[in-house]
Amino acid sequence: MTSATVPHTNATKFQHLLRELFQFDCADLDFGIYRIMNQKRDVIERFIADDLPRTIAAELESGALAEQSKIAEKLREIRQQIRENLGKEAVDADGNLAETFRSTPLGKEYLEFKAQCAGGLGRDALQAAIFNHLHAFFTRYYQDGDFISKRRYSTNQRYAIPYNGEEVYLHWANSDQYYVKTGEYFHDYSFAARGISVHFNLQAADVEQDSVKGETRFFLLCDQAPDWNEEARRLAIPFAYRPLTAQEQTTFGRTKQQEAVIAHALELIPKRLSEAPEALAALMSERRQTADGQVVSYLEHHLRQYTRRNTSDFFIHKDLKGFLVRELDFYLKNEVLNLGDLAMAGEDRAEGWFQMMRTIRSVGGQIIEFLDQIEGFQKMLWEKRKFITETQYCIALAQIDDSFHEEIAGCEAQWDEWKALLSIDEDHLDLFNAGKDRPGKRVEFLKSHPTLVLDTKYFDSDFADRLLGTFGDLEALTDGLLIHSENWQALHALQGRYREHVNMIYIDPPYNTSENTFVYKNSYRHSSWLAMVQDRAILARMLLANKGVLQCAIDDTETWRLRSILDTCFGQENRI
Repeated sequence: MTSATVPHTNATKFQHLLRELFQFDCADLDFGIYRIMNQKRDVIERFIADDLPRTIAAELESGALAEQSKIAEKLREIRQQIRENLGKEAVDADGNLAETFRSTPLGKEYLEFKAQCAGGLGRDALQAAIFNHLHAFFTRYYQDGDFISKRRYSTNQRYAIPYNGEEVYLHWANSDQYYVKTGEYFHDYSFAARGISVHFNLQAADVEQDSVKGETRFFLLCDQAPDWNEEARRLAIPFAYRPLTAQEQTTFGRTKQQEAVIAHALELIPKRLSEAPEALAALMSERRQTADGQVVSYLEHHLRQYTRRNTSDFFIHKDLKGFLVRELDFYLKNEVLNLGDLAMAGEDRAEGWFQMMRTIRSVGGQIIEFLDQIEGFQKMLWEKRKFITETQYCIALAQIDDSFHEEIAGCEAQWDEWKALLSIDEDHLDLFNAGKDRPGKRVEFLKSHPTLVLDTKYFDSDFADRLLGTFGDLEALTDGLLIHSENWQALHALQGRYREHVNMIYIDPPYNTSENTFVYKNSYRHSSWLAMVQDRAILARMLLANKGVLQCAIDDTETWRLRSILDTCFGQENRI
């Protein structure tokens, strides 16, 4: 067995951390970036299991570290000889040789090697030190799935901030990360369980619109039975996102309600799959074990992942590689190159210290490269301009040629909207429509109500193309634009057309009061709130004309933080 494959507690601990950093626990997810990560998982596992220990072993077997470990091993052998030949009391627990035996040949040889070995470590101790340093470094910045930019400084002042001498500087933990999730997203969630493809499908996302206040919403199992396709080996389990009914409030209690909902689903889903034993066996098989040895099934594991994924904050680092490389250099200079130990060991040990630093930096750099590829890919997807999935136009009837009126009169969906919004009555009799059938009455109604607004979403593409084709410069005629999008993406998409052209911007970010009276999320951590607002304020500033004005509604909770952000983005001298 080679030294690279010898089991080692410190190495195992670090390898376990790396598998967590590279999200090996998500290997059975089958959507989005996880599919790409799964393609690279074998390469990463080979690096963790084989290349990493082999690289460190090669360094320990060469150069000053190899010489240092040989001297340490020789010293250990001579100490054992002294204890065997001169008695166990000849060398104490700290390695000090009794005065009586210092003039003996064996004693002189021991003292000579001890002097050479001052401050040196044996091979196992060196290997343990390298793995411990790597583990200590990467655990500093990884927290709950994200790398948090907490720059270490010293024992007494634990953290440093990236400060460049500004008169006033506002800093927060996530300042160099994108806040990528401004609300719940309801994508289908897919994973593989023992050869079965399982899908959590959201059937209906009940999210109230506008300023209507609503209750907390939960991911609840639908009444429909799961859809099991034995031939395709595909299982679809339907969920709804909605408030609890009065009966469910009683059933699930007033605290830890989502936990109670999950427990209910874990009880109900197996019952509904009684006729599909293969799917049931896959879902209920062991996915992992808890720290105390409790078995967690595929179903329970992914139910918790699914609900967490839709209610947690997520970040993408803007420059993970740059941050980690800077921090690794700082760590090496301050915690590996210990000046006190180096002075005590003397110049003879300096080469070994620097070789250890080089080894940690080399291995750490390879890990950072892997991590940056994953983070960089997510950053690229986030920053990439998104496709416009649908474009519709709202046009006043006064701008539409009469030749379209007959088709408009026959569009029931459009009339239903007008009735709901405006309470119109096209059947009302007057001098102009007397004696006409309903289509005729509607045409007369259209002629007499030129301010009615038609929405092209209620018509087929042929009608919309012909209608829009009657206008010349459609963009010049468009006097309003409404975008349904995640707000950072919308502001990013507008840069090409509206950069420095907007005269007034009004924003109404969450007040962050932690009250549950708002439909939208209103209880961000301050650092998450600042990261979200800053990136959007920067994009808004790029849209604003030179003499444009930005107005913002906020209350006392975040007032001073918002003012600091806007002072940074727009300049304190521009505050009105």
